[in-house]
Amino acid sequence: MPRIVFDHIAIAIPRAADAPAFLVGELGGEPFHGGPSGGYRFAQWRFAGGGCLEILEPLGDAGFLHRFLAERGPGVHHVTFKVPSLRDVCERAEGHGYKIVGYDDSNPRWQEAFLHPKQALGIVVQLTASPSGSEPLRPWEAPSGPASAPPAVTVVGLRMRARSRERARVQWHSVLQGEGAEGVGGELTFRWRGSPMRIVVEIDPACEEGPIAIELASRKALALPAGPHPVFGATFVGAA
Repeated sequence: MPRIVFDHIAIAIPRAADAPAFLVGELGGEPFHGGPSGGYRFAQWRFAGGGCLEILEPLGDAGFLHRFLAERGPGVHHVTFKVPSLRDVCERAEGHGYKIVGYDDSNPRWQEAFLHPKQALGIVVQLTASPSGSEPLRPWEAPSGPASAPPAVTVVGLRMRARSRERARVQWHSVLQGEGAEGVGGELTFRWRGSPMRIVVEIDPACEEGPIAIELASRKALALPAGPHPVFGATFVGAA
């Protein structure tokens, strides 16, 4: 039976050309897919075990990425889940009180909808479906990067904060059908069968909800900034 799959983590930055120095030169990422899409350009790199990071670069003079970068600066923008049926997942989300935005099922090869961050624990959640089969990957010239790369790291997943344990379970388990487990520190870990990445949620009733860090695993020591990366805005840490 088809399952929901946690596909990638997307990061908004002003210039995609600035990404390969770190994603390839330090993390060993392999260019996978990309190209222009309306008011933005996307570029994806895959890592050991199949984890994927996507970079979003704004195009033109205005649009949602321009607003995001103006208000927040670079950082994690959304997480994407591939779902067997877009309508089924959206109806399940609506049944739990979510308002669906951007619903579009006009293309049988690419359907999408979103959970808004004001409801979705401080992050955009993109839902995608391809009932008639995925569109073939388009020819793509990746942003130029280092001539050689180290062995690829593993992108373990995304660590987040939420105020409510119950809301975290509703979103990631009840709606998106992740398998949840509680850690010794009270954090909740959600995994999806067939998915290389996980989501870990720390619970703090007084916190600002949203992403904390992208978790990595590597056989070699990594040169990671102590806080937000100056290009990506996101914090990269070794997985606990």
